[in-house]
This record gives sequence, structure tokens and C-alpha cells, in this order.
Amino acid sequence: MPAVQISRRTQKDCQHLPASLHPRLKQIYADRDVHNAEQLNRSAKALLHYDQLQGVDKAVNLLTKAIADDRKIMIIGDFDADGATSTALSMMSLTLMGCKNHDYLVPNRFDFGYGLSPEIVEVAAQQQADVIVTVDNGIACFAGVEKAKSLGMTVIITDHHLAAETLPNADAIVNPNQPGCEFLSKNLAGVGVAFYLMLALRAALKNNGWFEKTGLKIPNLAELLDVVALGTVADVVPLDENNRILVHQGLQRIRSDKCRPGIQAILDVAGRDKSRLVASDLGFVVGPRLNAAGRLDDMSLGIECLITDDPARARQIAVQLDSLNRERREIEGSMQQEAVKALEGLNFEGSKLPYGLMLYQADYHQGVIGILAGRIKDKYYRPTIAFAHQEDDTLKGSARSIPGLHIRDLLEEINNRYPDIIGKFGGHAMAAGLSLPLKNLSAFEQVFHQIAEENLKDKPLAGELISDGELLAQDFTLAFAQCLKDAGPWGQGFPEPLFDGEFQLIEQRLVGSKHLKMMVKHESGVLIDAIAFNIDLASWPNTQCSHVNLAYKLDINEFRGRTSLQLMVEGLIAV
Repeated sequence: MPAVQISRRTQKDCQHLPASLHPRLKQIYADRDVHNAEQLNRSAKALLHYDQLQGVDKAVNLLTKAIADDRKIMIIGDFDADGATSTALSMMSLTLMGCKNHDYLVPNRFDFGYGLSPEIVEVAAQQQADVIVTVDNGIACFAGVEKAKSLGMTVIITDHHLAAETLPNADAIVNPNQPGCEFLSKNLAGVGVAFYLMLALRAALKNNGWFEKTGLKIPNLAELLDVVALGTVADVVPLDENNRILVHQGLQRIRSDKCRPGIQAILDVAGRDKSRLVASDLGFVVGPRLNAAGRLDDMSLGIECLITDDPARARQIAVQLDSLNRERREIEGSMQQEAVKALEGLNFEGSKLPYGLMLYQADYHQGVIGILAGRIKDKYYRPTIAFAHQEDDTLKGSARSIPGLHIRDLLEEINNRYPDIIGKFGGHAMAAGLSLPLKNLSAFEQVFHQIAEENLKDKPLAGELISDGELLAQDFTLAFAQCLKDAGPWGQGFPEPLFDGEFQLIEQRLVGSKHLKMMVKHESGVLIDAIAFNIDLASWPNTQCSHVNLAYKLDINEFRGRTSLQLMVEGLIAV
């Protein structure tokens, strides 16, 4: 647990929100810019309409014709959880809508790299693809699109990544972040974009009599919202109003035992009770196991887990995914230890860390560098890029950033000022990817440090926890904790409530070798269990400490049939 400072949110007026809400919850919502009760509507009917998505009509026309003419449709996804859910959702939706000639390809990260490359197009051509539909990629894949067009294929791009000034020469592009698109939510994940395209396709097929002609039942695509929720949370996109509806509806399906056998199996193997599932469980339990396939092996394994209707097959794959995830954690842990040791061994001037951190070792595993960059970023609170070999003389990098530094924009700035250093790049504000020749690594490191400093030199480089304030004695109840859980889904851009306060430290002990289990007393006399994960073992346990400042979330702990309140500690400061 890195050293942090705890700050409190500026409270905003909450009188405009319904009086029926818990007064503390009203304040929490207002402080997250909820301006009216309508923004709290989590009904599927409140979703934005697909007709606001630029390019969706053109894409639907191409798909309806392809289905009618029995042309082979090839879904080409990405090798992360968003890509896997996008691919699985598209495959299942097309099947439900009577398409008989469709398949998918996922570029293996070790052989093809990211996105619609000319090489993966060649594979699609060998499999007689007529129409390519990209999911969660494509907006930056100029060469791949050109290759597909040269081979006579129709190309439909569905993506959510930021677009460059020019767009690929695709037959249709559906991306809320392309220039001119008026769709009000720019935060859809790749799976969200794919879901909207399939909604539009279903409507078109219904209108032209396809379902009557084929004798097929009009599919209820809401049955796939568990997959949409998983991809949305796992890709850490901001949970704006529209995304909160998608995630809420998906969670409801999972909790009520209406989820895909694959999601059920992953939860079973992980030992999680789906009836009490919250959004963060999708991000920290299901997502990593799905991602492990793409990181260490082949994401097709994860896609098959989501697609299969056979619970026994789903269970078999879930066990494999769990094993891969354990292996991933071991590799990641070893790389992180090496990285920390290397950083601590460097003689930075005045012991001052640079504004950006760059990591490279010849034996780094390219499937784990994104997680490594994230862990180092969290530990040192610096934007971090980790590199691994993609080929003998080419490096692949994965970047993670901190608030105040848009990492894709930084890469674009490097590329504009020093156009011969980076090969390819793309991404978002907090995460990005790039490739460059090995011979350019030293030059890249220099300009990365330079431009990171230009962007961050006047900003505080310390982790900050933003608190919703202190809780009163009457708030430390299971009922209020449950109220907060039910008030979500919480996530990126709509953070779960975090509180702070001073407590008397009654008991403290290590559990699991690196977690601190505590009993603390509120000033009112209320005794509460608390746990802080991954604490600094050089500082804790601390027998000299009698009082602590905690930043914490209210949690409900179930153990051996006993339900109790527990503080999930995110900031721990000795008083």
C-alpha cells in the first residue's frame, strides 16, 4: 500500500435529488455530478438509442445483405477481455439472428500483434472471409484495411478508441469517438459498440421481414447483457449514465442466475457467490481470468468459455483460465520484483525519481507488461511504460498513466516532435500501447522523460485518495453498507464511496503474510473490523501506534455463516 494523502471532496448542493434517498447517499450522488433523478434510472429503456451512432445504418445495410447472400462474415477482435466479450457477443448475436456463415479470429499477441494487421487479413482470406467486422479495434489499422480492400473484402470497423485526424478506408465505421459522431456517450467499451450494432441489426432484420421469412424467433439481446457488463467493467471505461445502465442490467442477470454458463463457471472456480456480485468483482475476479488466456496463451479459449452453452465445457475451460491466471500472477510477481529492484538500484539525482518510468528487460513476457506497468505506476505514482520483445529487433510497449497526464496524447506529442522514434501507438488517457525498434529505445527513454517532465513538473506527484468525508456512528451499519452497494454500479469515473476518519487501533495482526487485519474503535465507541491489503511490511504492524487515520470503504464480510461490517482500508496513516 503506497504512501498517500487523503483529501475530501468539495460538497455540492444535493437538494435537487429525491428526498426518498438516504441523506448521505444524496450527497454522494450530488458530488458525482448527478443533477437529476433521471440520471439514476437504470432501466434498459433509458439506454441511448443506436440511431445516434454515426455509421451504424451503413454497417447494418452491409450486414443484412451479407447475411441474406450467405457471405462469410469474419469477426476480428482483440486479445483482452473487452475484445473477447465483443467477439463472443457478436458471434452469439449473429447466430441468434439466423446467420449461418460467420466465424472469428483473434490475433495472437505473440504472432500478429494488435488489431487488424495485414497478416491477420491474410489468415481471414485463407478462411474465405467476404466481410470483416472488427470489434474493439480497427480505427488505427490503416494497412490492414487497405490489405482487406485489395483482396475484395468488405470492412466494417467497430471500435471505441480515439481516432486520428484521418480514418481508415473502411466501408463503414461505428465508433462514438470518430469525428462527427453525435452519440452522447463517448465512453462505450468495444463490447458496448458491438452490442449497439447488434441492436440496430436486429431492428433492421425485423423491419425487412427476415425473422418471419426464416421462422426464427426475434432474439432478446438483453440476454447477453452479462457479457456486455463484463467487458465494460474489465476495460475500465468511465461508468457514465449509459454504461451504468449496461453494467447494472448485466449484473442483475448474473445475480438472478440468468448469466452465460462461462461466467457462472469462472465465478464458481473463483469461489464467488454470484447472488452478491458487484461491478468490481467483474473487474478483479472474472476479467483477469478471461484476460489470462490472451496474455499467456490464446484468447480463443476465453471466447469459447463465453460462447459455449454446455456447463460442463464451460467449467473445463474456466479451470484452464484459472490455472493460466495463477501462472500470470507468478510471472507478473517475478517481473515486478525485478523492476522494483532495478529502480531502487538506479542512482537518480538527489534520489529523485524521473517524471516518467521506463522498464525493459530482454526476458520480460509481453503478455504481462501492461499489468507490470500498472503495478509500478501505482507503487511510485509515475506514468510508466514497460517494454518486451515483440520480435528480435522490435519492442512492444504498454503504458499506464496517472491523473493529469494523458498518455496517448504524450505519445502523439513524441511522435510529432520526433517522428522517427515510435513505430505505432494508440490508446486512451490512462493506458496506451506502442511499438518501436530496439535501437530507438534509448532515444525514446530520453524524450519520454523530457515530455513527461514538461507535463508534470508543476503537479503534485503523490497518490491522493479523495474521500466523501467522515461517517457518523449511526452510519456503521450493515443496512447502510448494503444501501451503498445497491446504489451502484460504481467504477471508473463514478467511484465507490470512500470515507475517512481517525480511529483508535485496538488490535493489529498480519494475515496472508502481507495484509493487516485490525480492530478499530470509532470515537463513538463503535468497534469495527478492518483490513488493509498489501501493506508496507517495514511500517506495519506497528506496536507503538495507538491511533490511525483511515481512508476506507464500507464492506459486508461473510465468513462461516456470520455477516459483519468491515472497513476495506485504502489509506493507512499512523497518528
